[in-house]
Amino acid sequence: MTETSTTASGGIPAQNSGSDERRPTGGFLSKVPGEGSFWLAEWAFPVFVACLASGIFTGTHLYYVYHTGVFSDVAVASMLKAGMENGSYGAAAAFGAGFLFARVIEGPMVGILDIGGSLQTGVGIGIPAMLLGAGFTAPLEHFWLAIPVGALLGALIGVAILAIRRATVNSTGGTSTFGADVMMGAGNSAGRYLGPLVIISAATASLPVGIGSTIGAALFYKWQKPLTGGAIIGAMIAGLFFPIPGK
Repeated sequence: MTETSTTASGGIPAQNSGSDERRPTGGFLSKVPGEGSFWLAEWAFPVFVACLASGIFTGTHLYYVYHTGVFSDVAVASMLKAGMENGSYGAAAAFGAGFLFARVIEGPMVGILDIGGSLQTGVGIGIPAMLLGAGFTAPLEHFWLAIPVGALLGALIGVAILAIRRATVNSTGGTSTFGADVMMGAGNSAGRYLGPLVIISAATASLPVGIGSTIGAALFYKWQKPLTGGAIIGAMIAGLFFPIPGK
């Protein structure tokens, strides 16, 4: 039994044999591992951001109560510390919230969420400073409350990024890149040249780490991903099994 299909140009029926032939898959490593699974699903993104934000916000709770544990740079954490000492959280709130807003707008365009700017600075410093400045101290005082509050903030950020992305670069019939090609081009063009340097540095550190870095870069090249990420991940995995002794 044969199926008939209509060509887009002239509407002429075309016969298709019932042999059900399929395109060759290309063999081993022709597909990115995990593609189509939960780990690479779009709806899983808010879940990951919620987990990250929950840990970062809880770290700020530890800093607020025990003065240690914050997930941010010393210079940025000092703004929050100054507010804890003199009661003025304006600088920390403005700096952290500004970073968070910028990264939430940037993330949907470039497809990369800057964890340092959006979560560590925004969720870890900016939002806590805003809460403390407004007099809401409970989420920062109680561990059991900091975890769900941080998770809720992260989930909202993840949903906002997906909503902005669907309304812009992924919109139906949309042809504008909204500057994403320029923003991505600048980073990737410079990052391409770092991969070989990472491999050379790993090889000079130790032979097993260098081999691991090379394998990681080769796999990422096979999957059409940036070499730098594969070289770094490969070096880290090799270093886990073949640690470099300290001097």
